Amino acid sequence: MNINNITKITPSNIKVELLDYNTKKYECKIINIRTTKYFISTHWKIRIDAMERPNILVDVAVQSPFKSWKHQHIFTQKGSVCELKDVIEYEVGYGILGKIVAPFIKHEITSMFDYRHKETKNILEHQ
Repeated sequence: MNINNITKITPSNIKVELLDYNTKKYECKIINIRTTKYFISTHWKIRIDAMERPNILVDVAVQSPFKSWKHQHIFTQKGSVCELKDVIEYEVGYGILGKIVAPFIKHEITSMFDYRHKETKNILEHQ
């Protein structure tokens, strides 16, 4: 796992800054990230809850713009290819405002992960 790849697999309209991390240990590690989109900056504290190389990585936001966020990266060998599946469980929060913007947020998350899958494939094919 190379945490620096997050900047490579994030769409260009989103700026991602890794504020601090230690590459020596991943499980239970807290990673501080700042994201900026539409001139809105948010701070994320992500805890790596599980890492079962090479198949599973689970991260949970302990601080984010969401009420809750859990992201599972699941890699499955299928013959000579590897399938990446992202399972994202989240709650928007923010009461009625959150319910109003929830469809927009779902679209943004789907678009971002479609992009990430394309870029992850590109990175892995050119290693």
